[in-house]
Amino acid sequence: MRFIRDEIIEKAKQIKLLAFDVDGVLTSGQLFYTSQGQEIKAFNILDGLGIQLLHDHGIKTAIITGRESEMVAQRASELNISHVFQGCQDKLSTMQELLDNSCLEFADIAYVGDDLPDIPLIRQAGLGVTVPNGHLFVKKYADWCTLTSGGNGAVREVCDLILEAQGFLLLSLEAILESQ
Repeated sequence: MRFIRDEIIEKAKQIKLLAFDVDGVLTSGQLFYTSQGQEIKAFNILDGLGIQLLHDHGIKTAIITGRESEMVAQRASELNISHVFQGCQDKLSTMQELLDNSCLEFADIAYVGDDLPDIPLIRQAGLGVTVPNGHLFVKKYADWCTLTSGGNGAVREVCDLILEAQGFLLLSLEAILESQ
């Protein structure tokens, strides 16, 4: 794993919920349409395993996205992401509602976003993260930027950071090796 500042590791140790945007984070941000006008999204399998590993260690996940898509609902269901908020124009208020209905605080969450609507939540989160393909303004406010771009395993990189900081990454590897 690359060198990561101690303050980022300390923040990652506190995370109990990882929330993320979809377009530009869980996907590349490109929109593809079939000749029949159906939208297609590509998700990275690395992100899926990272999310599963978080769940295995009691860390919850959430999607907060401004767009609505059946494909997002399907992928969230496949990954057992219990909190899915689509069509959100005010992501900070959506997160506040989620926190109000749980025993969590902003310090307990990491949020990954890539564009201007993500900035308020990135600033408020215990760990605000963006991706290299994120907007310049978002990078200014994020605590940390992944090396991997959105749609290419960026969420997995954040999952690994959290798992490593909390002492679970090597346990996950050992468990996988022992099951072989």
